Amino acid sequence: MDFKTFLLLQFLAHLCLDYFFQTDKLAQNKNSIGFKSNFLYWHALLCFGLSWLFSLQFDFLWGAAIIGATHFIIDGFKKNLCNSNLLGKYAFFIDQALHLLVLFIVAFFFDKFQGINPTVHISFNFKYLLIITAYLVCLKPANIFIKEVFSSTNIMVSSDNEMPNAGKVIGMLERILTLTFIIVSQYSAVGFLIAAKSILRYGNNETLKTEYVLIGTMLSFGIAVITGIIINLF
Repeated sequence: MDFKTFLLLQFLAHLCLDYFFQTDKLAQNKNSIGFKSNFLYWHALLCFGLSWLFSLQFDFLWGAAIIGATHFIIDGFKKNLCNSNLLGKYAFFIDQALHLLVLFIVAFFFDKFQGINPTVHISFNFKYLLIITAYLVCLKPANIFIKEVFSSTNIMVSSDNEMPNAGKVIGMLERILTLTFIIVSQYSAVGFLIAAKSILRYGNNETLKTEYVLIGTMLSFGIAVITGIIINLF
């Protein structure tokens, strides 16, 4: 296993931990009361377990412990970050950047000083692993990222006549389709998808709502396009 595959596996562990293995309610509990949250301790323990499991080697025990401990500290202090007048609106982005920085630093120094020698030998195709990661990113993580962009820029529009969570489902579907089209080099189909959504969603006189949907659509397609380009680079 090379360094980039090892790092990607650690990123996959982080995706599972922070986006798929915790509900919005539990995340809010953790963010609002910090170190007083019982869930935070289970979250940190799960972080350690997933990091160690995805490393596929026993010797990464200390690396997983560092990742779990720093995850606990960063999430514990996120309450203070959220309450900051200056940085509060950017708490999500700072939190995620710190977690990813820790992952890179620990993986880098582990590779440099101990070496990546998996206890469990599994042959990974890096591109296929990258594709799986890209599809996961286009699901719940992308929805949360877009929501946080709206929140940090104070963009809010009421939607009294829409089905609850419909926008999230539509966003996930369009990103999955867009990513698939880019992977198979069907770029014209991406243009058709954007045009079709434009006709269906923008044909109304609600200017504010139209601009809100346009921003969300551009962010959504942008995430899928960028992940598709990264995959094609490999």
